[in-house]
Amino acid sequence: MISGLEYEYRSGLGSDLHRLKEGNRLVLGGVEIDHYAGAVAHSDGDVAIHAVIDSLLGATGLGDIGELFPDSDPAFKGIDSGELLKIVNDLIASKRWEIVNIDLIIHAQMPKLAPYKGQIRRSISSILGMDFLAMNVKAKTGEGIGVVGREEAIEAFAIVMLRRRLKRTL
Repeated sequence: MISGLEYEYRSGLGSDLHRLKEGNRLVLGGVEIDHYAGAVAHSDGDVAIHAVIDSLLGATGLGDIGELFPDSDPAFKGIDSGELLKIVNDLIASKRWEIVNIDLIIHAQMPKLAPYKGQIRRSISSILGMDFLAMNVKAKTGEGIGVVGREEAIEAFAIVMLRRRLKRTL
């Protein structure tokens, strides 16, 4: 018999969308962004982190952000989404999953996010304890179309690749 190690791989897709309201704080990927409007949400409304959380939960088959952190629970009112991401990271690690990479897209007409992409990458990769180079952030506008284009909302999509080591005997 030959004993060897293999990996099981899974991918997950996450998304989030929040209305914007003048005077609210805008937080993306754990970074406060200077803007006249921010997300309307039960938590801090960080669509970037929420999309990453949903991608991680989806890849592991552990449900979604609303199941784990319901907006009906006052414990999550105004919570820093980075804290929620830490909880999810600990949960997936307890199941022996490790992050291979994350690709994140944030859709916002304004503000322009190019100056913040590096900070967002650093923030999320730091929260997750992962390699900065395995975290990517892209920013897109709505080209004046739809709720994002009219600056009524902000949206994010994330895809993650996870792996865990499996022991096999041949």
